Amino acid sequence: MFKKTFAIVLSGMLVWGGLVSTAAAAIIDTNDMISMETRQSRVDHLQAELARDDVQQAMTRLGVDPIEAQQRVDSLSDEELVMLEQQIDSLPAGGDFFALVGVVFVVLIILELVGVTNIFTKA
Repeated sequence: MFKKTFAIVLSGMLVWGGLVSTAAAAIIDTNDMISMETRQSRVDHLQAELARDDVQQAMTRLGVDPIEAQQRVDSLSDEELVMLEQQIDSLPAGGDFFALVGVVFVVLIILELVGVTNIFTKA
């Protein structure tokens, strides 16, 4: 009886021992936390601009998938986010058509430089 109980307890310990996972925690520097929050606010701002109907229609006319452009914004570096956000913030607030085309053109240039699209290559 002892051997049978010991075998069951040992089997249970082996099964449960393999399922236990460890957690790691580390201290996050204040500057790192601020930069993460700043980055997220920039991404959110650019995503909101790209989500506008007129911007999505212009991107579709130019052959850019709006969903792909939004995914690309998520993967931009901090420097690229700052540059793109400055371009959008410097445009007129009225949503001028040429300003819209300028924003789409900047997004297309970034997508082209990264290699996501091949819009500007010669046929």
